[in-house]
Order: sequence, then C-alpha cells, then structure tokens
Amino acid sequence: MSVWIEMVPGIHRRTLASSAHMMLMEVQLKAGSSLPIHSHPQEQVTYVVKGRLRMMLAGEPHELAAGDVLLMPGDALHGVEVLEDALVIDTFSPPRWDLLEQDRAAGE
Repeated sequence: MSVWIEMVPGIHRRTLASSAHMMLMEVQLKAGSSLPIHSHPQEQVTYVVKGRLRMMLAGEPHELAAGDVLLMPGDALHGVEVLEDALVIDTFSPPRWDLLEQDRAAGE
C-alpha cells in the first residue's frame, strides 16, 4: 500500500492496488474541504464507505452517503464538497498514471 498523499487541504489519498487496466484508491475527506472541478480521461467509480459528500458531475449535484456509488465517465467535469468527514474508495480505469507517479515520487 502507498503512503498517504495530500491532494488538497483536508483530502488525503493512498493507492491500494493498481494494474495495467485498473486502479483502486482510498480517500479520507474532512468536513468542509473540497476538491475543485476537474476532469481526467479515466472512468471513475466512487463508493462512499462513510460520511456525506456533495459531488458535482457535469453541472449536476449528487448527494452521497455511506453505501452510495457514483459512476463518472471519462473526461466528465466533476468535483466534491465534503459535508461530513468521509471515507471513499475510488476506482479508475485505466489507471491514473499521474497519481501513480506521485506515489513513486513519495517513496513507493
């Protein structure tokens, strides 16, 4: 497993597993933090383990709580506002090579 890496203040991630076709990442999010609107070519599935989030996907808000899942197509604009402390599992296909490179730079 990778070390924890700060994405933005209040949001930290670590890679759990990756292969040539898929990547699994754990993300801890503190209430009040946010991840700005962004996009990437990979498809993403977000599964909320605990907490509550408001995710924007293509301009539409989605409130998610424990047990909820959101599928984001590749290149879709998305971001998150953390409503209460949360833990999520993100799956990317294909892998986010930019994040894997950050893992390597952090000493993995």
